[in-house]
Amino acid sequence: MRGATGRWRAALIPLLAVLLSLLIGAVVMLASGYNPLPAYAALFVGAFGTPFNIATTLAHSVPLMLTGLGVAVAFRSGLFNIGAEGQFWVGSIATTWVGYAVGGLPPALHVALALLAGAVAGALWGALVPGLLKAYTGAHEVITTMMMTYVAIQLSHFLLEGGPMQAPGYTPVSPDIRPSAFLPLLVPRTQLSAGLFIALGAAVIAWLILERTTLGYRMRAVGFNARAAAYAGIDVAATTVLALGLSGAFAGVAGAVEVLGVNHRLYDSFTAGYGFTAIVVALLAKNDPWATLGAALLFGALSTGASYMQLSAGVPSQLVDVVQGIIIFFIAADAIIAWLLRRSRNRKEVAA
Repeated sequence: MRGATGRWRAALIPLLAVLLSLLIGAVVMLASGYNPLPAYAALFVGAFGTPFNIATTLAHSVPLMLTGLGVAVAFRSGLFNIGAEGQFWVGSIATTWVGYAVGGLPPALHVALALLAGAVAGALWGALVPGLLKAYTGAHEVITTMMMTYVAIQLSHFLLEGGPMQAPGYTPVSPDIRPSAFLPLLVPRTQLSAGLFIALGAAVIAWLILERTTLGYRMRAVGFNARAAAYAGIDVAATTVLALGLSGAFAGVAGAVEVLGVNHRLYDSFTAGYGFTAIVVALLAKNDPWATLGAALLFGALSTGASYMQLSAGVPSQLVDVVQGIIIFFIAADAIIAWLLRRSRNRKEVAA
């Protein structure tokens, strides 16, 4: 019973963070001269009001699901991988190259090979430098993963701005990938592709690895207490490298899905900051693979509904950024919310 109660409390805190964020966002709207009720109604309609809007929301959520899973895996291992953005980039670079340079393959094999290229590129980007430096020199992964993110972004600039991956012309874009590498669309005339099923499958894989495998047990043990794990005979260095590699693989697949299912080429301004938003998604989900899907859907809905809210209710879409920022604040201050819950419970017990 205690375990179930603890899980309910852990789920309640992120929910309260979202509700309080929406409430404070409403106060900000009122102070700015806007009516929050039609604004939030327009936000909901823009995200879920029509089949097209629902498909768009899901399409925006898919990369957040995958990168969020990658960050959650690292966090569960006690590692602060904030470089999912860079791993997303290198995954998209590798996938793009396989997508247009490799020909003569049936669609299923071409898609599988391109996804594998993205996963391997992201895994190596997370494991080789941040993972090895963390494991054998103690270099903090926050610094190294962030540095590798900027290296990945600059690498893409080099490849696309007059480099070997630039398509003929002056625009910094790659050639289009071959149609055999396209992910099929689930809803015509939208960006929602079969990448949604890949994200759902990735959540199953992440859960199985973390909760049902020896590797997952070792990763969680290292995350709880690395010294105790080493005393118990766990190879902390190898587990650290594997955890960052696995985390990078999920982010690399996110980049692959964006190339194969949405853009079909690599642009110089390719990502919308999915790797950075993924950190908030993982924190909101308490690093749970299943909850990560819901947290990603929330941020996807906020992203989709913001434009419609501005058009329909006249409320600046930047106020959605305010709501997101407040969510981040409350996630960071979840200890305060937990304290308030304990205080309320103690008052009820005293009254009883």
